[in-house]
Amino acid sequence: MSGVFYVIGTPIGNLDDITIRQLETLKAVDFICAEDTRVTLKLLNRFEIKKQLVSFHEHSSKNDAQRIVDRLVAGESCGIVTDAGMPCISDPGEVLVKLCVENSISIRVVPGPSAVVSAVAISGLSTRRFTFEGFLPVQKKERMDRLEQLRGETAVMVFYEAPHKLKNTLSDFVDFFGGERKISLCRELTKIHEEVLRFSLSDAVAYYKEQEPKGEFVLVLEGANENRSDDITIEQALEQVNKLISMGEKPTDACKAVAKETGFKKSELYSKLR
Repeated sequence: MSGVFYVIGTPIGNLDDITIRQLETLKAVDFICAEDTRVTLKLLNRFEIKKQLVSFHEHSSKNDAQRIVDRLVAGESCGIVTDAGMPCISDPGEVLVKLCVENSISIRVVPGPSAVVSAVAISGLSTRRFTFEGFLPVQKKERMDRLEQLRGETAVMVFYEAPHKLKNTLSDFVDFFGGERKISLCRELTKIHEEVLRFSLSDAVAYYKEQEPKGEFVLVLEGANENRSDDITIEQALEQVNKLISMGEKPTDACKAVAKETGFKKSELYSKLR
């Protein structure tokens, strides 16, 4: 009879967030798969758990995965953890889950803290609907294509980002979503230096021109206005701008207001005014 594959959440920063069930499961399994065994060893040592650790990360081979599955098929039980939070979400453990499904191995989840949900909860933005986008693609074309697909997204969008890439990502956000869109930047959640900064995208770009980003970030970005028509043309948007100008609005203010409602860039609208 096959063993059980346990997907075990772990604290996202503060080890005191560990649960009784997580500890009991870590003690009970035959071995533990870890993204970084050094990180997981610190957790196990803190709670005096001695267990075999097997490394499984983004560079692990198909043979590495198969060896783990073979042990499960043989009847051993395994727990998978990531460095922080829920494994198998934007995480190499996804590969093992798929293999377990293909081999009819029982999978059970032992839930724990999630950086995504935690960030959305304290973002100050609408929590009615959100979409998790993980890390944006590194390749420029794929990155631009992804952002273009998200231009009209009305749900709050959640991204992971590393500190050395944050400035470029914020700049890309301004290009695709406009400078007025709200964003909450959640840094080092549950850790000593936890911080949540709430800005417009333009203000976020300006802030990080003066401050060097530190720590891992969860970015919670406001969605597009739900009242916006997805098929509105630039000409229709310009008609709205001219209407506001005819009512006494300054051209820059009119472009800013319409950009926020339509998703077009303020600079794009302003450049096309006659």
